Amino acid sequence: MLRLQPLRAWPSQCLICHAWPARSLCPRCVGRFVQARPRCESCALPVPAGVTRCGACLREPPAFDHCLVAVAYAWPWTRCLAQFKFQQDPGLAAALAELLAAAPGVADALAQADLVLPLPLSAQRLHERGYNPAQLLAERLAPDRIRHDLLRRVRHSAPQRDLPRVERLRNVRGAFAVDAARASALQERRVLLVDDVMTTGASLGEAARALRAAGAAHITAVAFARTDPA
Repeated sequence: MLRLQPLRAWPSQCLICHAWPARSLCPRCVGRFVQARPRCESCALPVPAGVTRCGACLREPPAFDHCLVAVAYAWPWTRCLAQFKFQQDPGLAAALAELLAAAPGVADALAQADLVLPLPLSAQRLHERGYNPAQLLAERLAPDRIRHDLLRRVRHSAPQRDLPRVERLRNVRGAFAVDAARASALQERRVLLVDDVMTTGASLGEAARALRAAGAAHITAVAFARTDPA
């Protein structure tokens, strides 16, 4: 199996262009590769200018009310996220969270949120990886409102990235639950649900359904990257 090589040799070398000295993501690369584009306010898929909601969401709205992302899941972000998630580089959370916080709509969503919840990993996945990337992002977005004890992953499932959409939906069905002893904390609250990568939205949607059943009034899903159609 192909193993990605580390993207940087020193802490102050840009992950993308390798400029030295620089931040982990230098301003030049951010300006080049972080390009705002019109996206559906419900699922964050690209839409034509002037359109706020895609046809699929008009026909069947997702379980969350709003969805925001920073970038498309494409090069160079695929490599940066691979290093963040799979190559034991949790230090990238600060740079990625900074870009996510600056994405259109995210600052307002953060200001309005009562609670910020990272999408949880199963106990097995957390043991394998050693940390939850979504939690690291959430801790940097809103350290004063993050809650780790409300939403739980109650069922381990196969990785979503290699599955077609129908199987993704089946794969995460019933995978999330709200701790019954703490569910009252969600009553009539506005929740910001954080993940690192969104592909079809199956995991975020299933988590949102559990939060909605527990009484959450409004749910905004945010992810650093979103897989766009080819």
